[in-house]
Amino acid sequence: MNIKIINVGKLKEKYLKMGIEEYKKRLGAYAKIELVEVPDEKAPEKLSEAEMEQVKDKEGERILAKIPEQAYVFALAIEGKQRTSEELAKEIEQLGIRGHSNLVFVIGGSLGLSKAVMQRSNIQISFGKMTLPHQLMRLVLVEQVYRSFKIIRNEPYHK
Repeated sequence: MNIKIINVGKLKEKYLKMGIEEYKKRLGAYAKIELVEVPDEKAPEKLSEAEMEQVKDKEGERILAKIPEQAYVFALAIEGKQRTSEELAKEIEQLGIRGHSNLVFVIGGSLGLSKAVMQRSNIQISFGKMTLPHQLMRLVLVEQVYRSFKIIRNEPYHK
């Protein structure tokens, strides 16, 4: 299975990079994983609603350019459906059984995802009602994908 995680913005924090690299290494036994960063759109602190949409649209174009045509796309969005780790594992397993070998997870920038990216996604998922920094979300997502494969294979994982 091929897993691609598309993120808006450059990850700078060393401790997050180290955690992500550790889970990427662990995931290598189960799937091919690729992390793709697309540039965030520079914008002033205060934006009108229309300006926010423009920023999201520009970032969305960059995201959409990185999504393979046949990919099954998970958009991470606070309004998405929450699921347990076991439910995510079952979903990934079922997608593999149904022939979806290219899964893409999309993490938007600080303003969220564009309407075009949301429309392209097959499903929207949420990791809770709390807002997490999108840089931290990368680590959380990579860990949960790794956990999913451990669950699918009935392998032990610390609780």
